[in-house]
Amino acid sequence: MTTNTNPAIVLFGHGARDPQWAEPMKHLQQMLRERCPGALVELAFLELMAPSLPDCVQQLAEHGATQIQIVPIFFGKGGHLKNDFPALLATLNQQHPALQITATAAVGQWDAVWLAIADEIMLQTSAAGPLSHPAP
Repeated sequence: MTTNTNPAIVLFGHGARDPQWAEPMKHLQQMLRERCPGALVELAFLELMAPSLPDCVQQLAEHGATQIQIVPIFFGKGGHLKNDFPALLATLNQQHPALQITATAAVGQWDAVWLAIADEIMLQTSAAGPLSHPAP
């Protein structure tokens, strides 16, 4: 096994029964891979979808990652972010003491995300009137 000195980023979402739910996360993953060609960018899910976060971290460790940064793709700060995720992160750090595993704040805590959404809402609703733009 060779050590991978490139950063590893894990986009961590809730998961859902409907496989189409993950399409926006896959799109974000592809965007990041294009913008950060040296980075490993993977997806992981809390429940209902694979891979789980522990499985994803294990796979990255097996491929020689030494640093993993987890980005929670959650907008609201409910029980999963307050309770489940910190416990999961602590367990991962215990299981992989040779890895540096850290996490950003959830994307829903980032003002830049909300500003980008607000800007897009303004574009979608004000250019030619709110009813003139078909839904995607």
